[in-house]
Amino acid sequence: MPNGAAPVPPRYDAVVFDLLTALLDSWTLWNAVAGGEGPGRRWRAAYLARTYATGAYRPYEHIVAEAALEAALPAERADELVRRWDELASWPDVPATLAALAGRVPLAVVTNCSAALADRAVARAAGAAAGGPGPFAVVVSAERAGAYKPSPRTYQLALDELGVPAARTLFVAGSPYDLYGAAAMGMPTFWHNRVGLVAPSDAPPPVDAARTLAPLPRLVLGSPA
Repeated sequence: MPNGAAPVPPRYDAVVFDLLTALLDSWTLWNAVAGGEGPGRRWRAAYLARTYATGAYRPYEHIVAEAALEAALPAERADELVRRWDELASWPDVPATLAALAGRVPLAVVTNCSAALADRAVARAAGAAAGGPGPFAVVVSAERAGAYKPSPRTYQLALDELGVPAARTLFVAGSPYDLYGAAAMGMPTFWHNRVGLVAPSDAPPPVDAARTLAPLPRLVLGSPA
């Protein structure tokens, strides 16, 4: 920055992340528990469709077990997934991305899982060895909101606790289903489409999309991080 130049104000007042796909490589764990990439992808796809169609909260583990059955897997795989939850790992560029944004804009998470699993997963995403939310000012689980995304209750709770308007909050989606929910709230969306998912033809377009998080700091801050 040239001497005497004022800092460039961020383009957004806050950033809200999906957790299990945008920040964490949950696909690898699902595949491992399922016994392979094929059954893991089928299970994960069934799980995503079910959670986003559920509405009012009911036990997350039940939905995961139902999705396993739909994918021709034993329902007990859901119990194994929960036991191995702490094997979740963040995508490689997550630490640098969070470091670039933390302290510049408030960060939050909105995730479709139980409160206990959300806390454990957030600690993995934040790299907090002793647990805790790391750089995230707000963590909203489906259980805490009383509903699953794309219910407006989930996003609105995060906005209320951050104290920011939807139009000034960038949502970082991992699943194309979040494109609907965020758009309905008036939140612009960056789609971190790490695993190459295909959005439905009627999905609202994001402001940007990429297979990595590399564009995010510049998109949010309006200048090199």
